[in-house]
Amino acid sequence: MKKLSEFPECPVATTVSLIGSKWKILIIRNLRMRPWRFNELQRSLEGISQKVLTESLRQMIEDGLVNRLDYKTNPPHVEYSLTDLGKNLMPIIDKMADFGNYYKSIL
Repeated sequence: MKKLSEFPECPVATTVSLIGSKWKILIIRNLRMRPWRFNELQRSLEGISQKVLTESLRQMIEDGLVNRLDYKTNPPHVEYSLTDLGKNLMPIIDKMADFGNYYKSIL
């Protein structure tokens, strides 16, 4: 995890720095359902490159939001899931979904 001094003073900016990219939000959206393998995530996120998915997952693992479970098998079997800290983001994701639905309803 990063040090406190590495984050912005503003708590909203801190949250945005953790989940502010388009892809991170969508990865979290998927991981809330169940653990996913890398290729499953990539197929479910139309337009994401392997590089961006890898970087996003690594950053979220480093930030303590995502867990990487390596089954140490051949062929490799790795699953990604939300940590307890990552699960604490669900009310934020739910509110974003509520607002998105509301916004589309008034158009």
